[in-house]
Amino acid sequence: MGIEGLSIGALAEVTGMSKSGVFAHFGSREELQISVIREYHNRFEEEVFLPAIKKPRGMPRLRALFEGWIGRVAAEIDSGCIYISGAVEFDDRPGPVRDALAAMVMTWHGAMTRAIQLAIDTGDLLPDTDSAALLFELHGLILSLHYDARFLRSSTAIVRAHASFDRLVAYYASSAVRQATQEYVSRPAATARAAQPRLSSNSTTPTPQE
Repeated sequence: MGIEGLSIGALAEVTGMSKSGVFAHFGSREELQISVIREYHNRFEEEVFLPAIKKPRGMPRLRALFEGWIGRVAAEIDSGCIYISGAVEFDDRPGPVRDALAAMVMTWHGAMTRAIQLAIDTGDLLPDTDSAALLFELHGLILSLHYDARFLRSSTAIVRAHASFDRLVAYYASSAVRQATQEYVSRPAATARAAQPRLSSNSTTPTPQE
């Protein structure tokens, strides 16, 4: 259904409320859509951002953020990530809904950029690392993961996303972190992670179906 499919009538039918009751709560279809986007963003922060910032600054935090991002997208293989599917719906449709969605994506990108900069400041990444370029590349990995896992039903998309992250940060990393990354990906836990099957198609999320 996607964000565009959300309506006062559809929500009233799902919840068993009257249309007038739903309208009194949200005021308009547009406000309903924005409320769903805000709730999605809040849950994204709770599941991805807040656990990651408990990690030490530098590569541990950056890795936790990216792995949490992968985990969130993986959990939404069937429903689709609102940040991604919503961009397709509203890329050429100016208005408050698009603005709300874009603002929340930019907030997340800002958090990732800060984590990259902290990794540079701590010496985990090389001082000449272009934080904007690295964010662009990391976002590209997420888009590839979403496309391959959701559209092509690739059983290896999640494993490839993890492996691509390791290769990417190794390119930008200081020699000490590069060695640590090599040790990380060779650990038994990493091997076990790579052997995990893709999440089953019957997984559910609280997000609207695309």
